[in-house]
Amino acid sequence: MQTPVTNPLIRVVLVEDDVDFQQMLRQMIDDAPDMELLTVASTREQGMRALEMLTMDVLLVDLGLPDGSGIELIRAAHLRQPQCGVMVCTVFGDEIHVMQSLEAGATGYLLKDSPAHSMVGEIRSLHRGGSPISPLIARQVLTRFREKKLPQPASAPPKTDATRPLLSARELEVLELITKGFTADEIAELLSVSRHTVHTFVRRIYSKLHVNSKAEAIFEARNQGLIGN
Repeated sequence: MQTPVTNPLIRVVLVEDDVDFQQMLRQMIDDAPDMELLTVASTREQGMRALEMLTMDVLLVDLGLPDGSGIELIRAAHLRQPQCGVMVCTVFGDEIHVMQSLEAGATGYLLKDSPAHSMVGEIRSLHRGGSPISPLIARQVLTRFREKKLPQPASAPPKTDATRPLLSARELEVLELITKGFTADEIAELLSVSRHTVHTFVRRIYSKLHVNSKAEAIFEARNQGLIGN
């Protein structure tokens, strides 16, 4: 008789100095059957050590830490553990903190006024390749894109093929699947590759398009004629 195959637990690390928020998240993750809280760090330095010693699937990080900015942790996680999804959980909802976090490599951004009961679902969404963002933050990001992507003057020459980023055939295929709403796990299964390989393609796409999120990638790819509307 074969032993049933079980999915591995989502390995979570929390970097947060608010004791009440720590306890709330610890309880929620402990109660989730598909998650494991590897450690809780209260400072940037402790978070850096966790990145060096532990392999994690999801990093939850506050921005206002006692010994420095959580943005440095986001940047370090993006470089050292690119397969790890990073979600900001903070009280800072201003444009500077939001854009710096996304540019550093965060793929989710939740304000601490988000419903506590939804946090576990947001962690699952992030792990599956989603980008959980509080509605207020999403509006800021969209406004920023609209300001950056104002229509070109009529006299401006259209982009030529030579000025478009050179995406490989496989990168274009991944981009099309992202546009259709497929998650990283679904894309990996469709293309018969690992989830890590999918994330590698996604990072290359982001780099070539000079973007930091799926929403930006889709907007920019359509703007440049790489994919259809």
